[in-house]
Formats: sequence, structure tokens, C-alpha cells
Amino acid sequence: MTQMNMVQAINDALRIAMRKDERVVVMGEDVGKVGGVFRVTSGLYDEFGDARVVDTPLSEGGIIGAAVGMALYGMIPVPEIQFSDFIWPAYDQIVSEVAKYRYRSGGEYTSKMVIRTPVGGGIRGGHYHSQHPEAQFIHVAGLKVVCPSNPYDAKGMLLASIADPDPVLFFEPKRVYRAAKGDVPEGEYTVPLESAAVVREGQHVTVIAYGAMLYEALDAAQKAAEQGIETEVVDLRTLWPVDIETIIASVKKTGRLIIVHEAPKTCGFGSELVSLVCEKAFYHLEAPPVRVTGYDTPFPYTLEMEYLPLSHRILPAILDTARAV
Repeated sequence: MTQMNMVQAINDALRIAMRKDERVVVMGEDVGKVGGVFRVTSGLYDEFGDARVVDTPLSEGGIIGAAVGMALYGMIPVPEIQFSDFIWPAYDQIVSEVAKYRYRSGGEYTSKMVIRTPVGGGIRGGHYHSQHPEAQFIHVAGLKVVCPSNPYDAKGMLLASIADPDPVLFFEPKRVYRAAKGDVPEGEYTVPLESAAVVREGQHVTVIAYGAMLYEALDAAQKAAEQGIETEVVDLRTLWPVDIETIIASVKKTGRLIIVHEAPKTCGFGSELVSLVCEKAFYHLEAPPVRVTGYDTPFPYTLEMEYLPLSHRILPAILDTARAV
């Protein structure tokens, strides 16, 4: 085991995958000589050269379009979109090409790739560098969507994503790129996609979170415990296909549900999770499900910490939901 942060864990996963399979190619804006704006791809250019670590023009549509062509010829591209806020020029390529090639070709062709992109607020990036757009991609049939919260999962799930036959959108919560540290095995291992993790056991209320907000949920759960409320915290890890079995098992135990995510509330992923729980475990609910989320506004700059669903907003939701009758 080695202590790593998320940047180091993701870099290690990319290095292992590229050493194992020469078809794996990293590409994106400044990923080569610079090593990426967050230095996630640092050192890869020196080891693998400019044919496999490709600095691209500032054209997100071009990056993903080129990756589609590579994938159709049997390569395994791992394109990086520098910030998820800049992914929209590539949205048509992702929705109309990446997600649909297997379907439109009757399984003859696949657009296998892993699109990496940093997401979320907490670094004073303002409204063009802080969004969390998972809902727009979870809605698209043909994509898998992943958002790890810690170095161990980040490395194992990135290696699993690169090995997966389907295209994967790999969200990286930049607020915890260097803040989240932990023991990471050396060498290759995988963390199964489509599997959530119960990271704190509890009996009174279930809180579902992912990415950077997992730590806010855990902090709120600890504070709730000081008031006699034991909270079960579930880290989704893979957002879609979601591990609904783990969620339902937790809700059946606690009878109460809170969902936390950074994105705005209206039509956010929390809405789908509430619907799924109501469809599959309605009679086990002892209180209405609650969503603690970002607001239905553009992501603010000076009021960033008021916008984010931090621990001080999650704690009252836990207490109120647990005590509702």
C-alpha cells in the first residue's frame, strides 16, 4: 500500500493502463508537456511520447470527435475535458456518436472510451469552472457515469472503466483532488462499476452522496450522532447504472432518505433517485425523501460556500427527517 491523493491515484491508473495496452491513448488540452491543468497527467508525456499523450487544440468537439474515430479503429482513447463546464461543445459528439455507435451498428462497432473531466465547486473557480453536470449525461442511454470520492476508488474505477466495453464518463471531484488521501495498492486492481459502498453504518436515516459531497455528508452524520441520530451514508461511486439494490437495502433498514448533490435541485439526479426509491420501497418510507442540493441558479463566485450543500445544510435535514413522524 502507498499513501496517495486522487491526482496521484488517477495518474498511476493511467500509467498502468498505458503500459499494459499500447492502444490506450491520452489526449486533451495541455495534457502532454504541461501534465494537465491539475497535473493529473504529469510525467506521462515523458514516458510514452507525443503519439500516445496528445496535446490537442482548444476544441472539445474536436477532441471527442477524434476520440470516436480512434475508438472505431480499435484504439482506447482516454480524452480529458479540462473542466466539465467546457464539455458542452462536445455534447453532440457524446450524445449522438459516443453513446449510440453500438446501438446504431447492431453491436458491430463500439465507441469505447473513457472521458475524464474535473467537476464541482469549492476551489473558487466561478460559474465557468464549478458546475456538476451529471444529470445531462445520466439521461443519455449508452453511457456509464462514474464519480469516485477517494484515491482507492479513483484508481480502481478508472482501470475498470478503461477495461469496460462501454463508453464511460469519469467525473473527478476537483475539490478533493489533493485533500482526499488514503492507502492505494500498488499495481493493477479494479473496483467494480455499478457498485455503491456503505461508508458509515446507521439505523435512523440514509444519506446518499457522491464525489466531494460525501465528506460533507460524513461530517454531518458525525454531528448528528452527537445528538443521538445514527446516519447510514452511502457513496454511490457509479452514478449510472446506479446500484439501486444497495440503496433500497439501506432505506428498508432506516425508513428515511436524504440525497445530497452539488447540482441544482430541479431535474437533478436526486429526483431520479427519489423516484426509484418510491417505486421500489415506498411502503418502507416513514418520512418524505429530502434533497439537499445546489440552488436553481448559475454557480456563484462570492457566494460559493452558500451555494454548495455543505455539512451545515445537511445536518438539519438529517435531524428533521430522522425525527419526522
